[in-house]
Amino acid sequence: MLKKYALLIAVFYSLALALVSLVRLNNLPDVGVSFGDKIFHFLVYAVLAFLWFNTFFFVFKQKKTRAVQYAAVFSIVFGIIIEVLQGSITVSRHTDVYDAIANTLGVLIMAIILLVNKNAPIKKL
Repeated sequence: MLKKYALLIAVFYSLALALVSLVRLNNLPDVGVSFGDKIFHFLVYAVLAFLWFNTFFFVFKQKKTRAVQYAAVFSIVFGIIIEVLQGSITVSRHTDVYDAIANTLGVLIMAIILLVNKNAPIKKL
């Protein structure tokens, strides 16, 4: 059922992520965790990679390995572009290399998780 909407979900999530990344956010609560921001970046981009994997696999009918590769490249490039845009088109945000690293690590860990058992079938969503 959800595989039917994989592209819509991935596009909506990507647009929402871009919007949240490029607008000024006031009064965010402090989670009290050292590097909490980087953990958030890691998790958000792991989810992004997962959603785009589902899109490439179910909607565009790519083989599992190819779908993971496309999702990883797309997600990493997306994260880098967002970081560059934060530094160039916003006044309240700045480019942070460590955010880009956290984004990339989230994507790569998700790719590894998806590829760990290459022969495992993907269950229908």
